[in-house]
Amino acid sequence: MASVAEARRLVVKIGSALLVGPEGLRTDWLRGLAEDVAEAKARGSDVILVSSGSIALGRRVLGLPAGALALEQSQAAASVGQIRLARAYEEALAPHGIKAGQVLVTLEDTEDRRRYLNSRATMETLLSLGVVPIVNENDTVATDEIRFGDNDRLAAQVAVTIGADVLVLLSDVDGLYTANPKEDPTARRFDFVDRITPEIEAMAGDAVSGVSKGGMKTKLMAGKTATAGGCAMAITEGSVLRPLRALSEGAPSTWFAAHGDPQAARKRWIAAMKPRGEIVVDAGAAQALSEGKSLLPAGVTTVKGRFERGDPVAIQGPEGGILGKGLVRYTSEEARAIAGRRSGDIAGILGYPGRAALIHRDDMVL
Repeated sequence: MASVAEARRLVVKIGSALLVGPEGLRTDWLRGLAEDVAEAKARGSDVILVSSGSIALGRRVLGLPAGALALEQSQAAASVGQIRLARAYEEALAPHGIKAGQVLVTLEDTEDRRRYLNSRATMETLLSLGVVPIVNENDTVATDEIRFGDNDRLAAQVAVTIGADVLVLLSDVDGLYTANPKEDPTARRFDFVDRITPEIEAMAGDAVSGVSKGGMKTKLMAGKTATAGGCAMAITEGSVLRPLRALSEGAPSTWFAAHGDPQAARKRWIAAMKPRGEIVVDAGAAQALSEGKSLLPAGVTTVKGRFERGDPVAIQGPEGGILGKGLVRYTSEEARAIAGRRSGDIAGILGYPGRAALIHRDDMVL
């Protein structure tokens, strides 16, 4: 079974009810979480935090009433709260020598391939620089049509996007039960779920907290996304001061088994796409690709078809055979302009500093 201590890349979702109490931000709890993050990074894990709380913080500052808010009120509260939320994480992580970065996304950002590549590249770069990304839905601009609506599903999508192997949902419940334990004293918690079946889904209730939006239904939806992408998931009660340490030491929880490897799941997703064009490479590039390297513009001889950034394209070898498929980082016009040229020449040709690789190895299947 997966564990927090062995995670290579860990995504942690923090619910509003954990972060914001009746008196405002729970700074002691946040400092404890920061200690957990520091320990995980010291073990060599990448850590990404998906944090609710901006609206809950902002509505207190603005004096907005309890209960449901109109869309424009929620967006105003988020605008004020996001500043305070980001500052709170920055101040909690700074004593450990850890930098925080804010990443605001909407559902559209994960459904559109170009935006998907942008957000993935940003988070990968932050992680490579030792930064802990603090991800939240961009509530200041998102409307119902482009919203996740809850950070459980957002966290699962982030986990799949960056190839995490463990997702932890810190919540106000300590796992999945056969029934609502607040209503049924005989309800039994599942320690481990191998597969989320229709029978399992039928056991999910609604949200308990008046602050949190996500109930068990959204957590199971998150679980289906994460586990299908090769990421194990845990649901645990997170109000203790060191929630990740508590989980690693055996705190009550429900673990959901991953199905496959995160990178393999991503490769299957790319392989299933229909190519929008073709990139023909020379023998040197073909050899480099076979060694697991990215495709650089210098190795490209011909660009066929019309495609946009983020579209799938076929990679053709010098003898005419198809070597693989990948998500391209330039439009077809840009790819033609830089084909056969060194990466250092891209800025001079296109007028802006582009990415070194035409297709990154993580966005490619051979």
